[in-house]
Amino acid sequence: MTPAKWLITGGAGFIGCHAASRLRAAGCEVVVVDNLSRRGARDNADWLRARGVVELHRADVRDFDALRAVFARHADADAVLHLAGQVAVTSSVRDPRGDFEANALGTLNVLEAVRLAADGRPAVLYASTNKVYGGLEHRGAVEYGGRYAYESLAEGVDESEPLDFHSPYGCSKGTGDQYVRDYARIYGLRTVVFRQSCVYGTRQFGIEDQGWIAWFCVAAVLGRPITIYGDGKQVRDVLWVDDLVDAYERALARIDQISGRIYNVGGGPAHTLSLRELVAIIEERLGRRLASQTAAWRPGDQRIFVADVRRAARDLGWTPRVAPRDGVARLIDWVVEHRELLDKLNL
Repeated sequence: MTPAKWLITGGAGFIGCHAASRLRAAGCEVVVVDNLSRRGARDNADWLRARGVVELHRADVRDFDALRAVFARHADADAVLHLAGQVAVTSSVRDPRGDFEANALGTLNVLEAVRLAADGRPAVLYASTNKVYGGLEHRGAVEYGGRYAYESLAEGVDESEPLDFHSPYGCSKGTGDQYVRDYARIYGLRTVVFRQSCVYGTRQFGIEDQGWIAWFCVAAVLGRPITIYGDGKQVRDVLWVDDLVDAYERALARIDQISGRIYNVGGGPAHTLSLRELVAIIEERLGRRLASQTAAWRPGDQRIFVADVRRAARDLGWTPRVAPRDGVARLIDWVVEHRELLDKLNL
């Protein structure tokens, strides 16, 4: 099978650089589109060039003319992996217009660039979020074994859960989510939506409310203050970044069978962590106690989110493989090895 040609928006970001590097190593042609605005993006771009990803277009998904020109130049692409956007709930609250332009308008621009400039040839894989399901207060949470669990969802939240956009971020990402789905129905584009949960890994230059696992690991190694909001028993399913890239590759290989579908892609019930458990793993790896403080629950904080990933398992033949303890250990070791870079980025 001839290696595919991928065009990755946000390709110098955390997930994007991992996808670009691995796809290039597999012999694929990879084209990166990124505005290089996020902290660490320039370092990721240099890292990609050293790995043979040499075509990088500095463009912003909010600029339709620039985006359309890039897509027209690469109309022979097999896939567009759309990762670019604004990624933090708190940033969306501070600047809802900017958040909308980056996520909702940016996604529409990508779809239109594919439809018009590339004549609909490339498949579009969209990185959505579990935030489209809202707070899920009606699902209920119980405390069990020092952590929260759902009252009745043993396998987690599945794709039939009604959409309930909370926060400007949830609204903007959810808008993109539904546009991507509808462009498959109305225009015949081959699209797939991934509602992603708590992706983590190396080269993740996270902040406190986005990329929380990386944030805790970096803060612990560099001696930064750590705050645990709430009681620390809140639980998330967590997904190692390479497992996510596996899902992207499998989706493209099956695109004609799964076009127009939506998948929850996270760690699932077998790969979950509470905040307290994360701290314990970090302390064990570093061989010392962490200095931390507690604070009140933040508005909108969920006690639990776990994705039901059985649809992805059935349709894509995909399941997460990296256990949380192993992934966190890998991440801590990377942070220790790259602390000079992280200091330079003022993390």
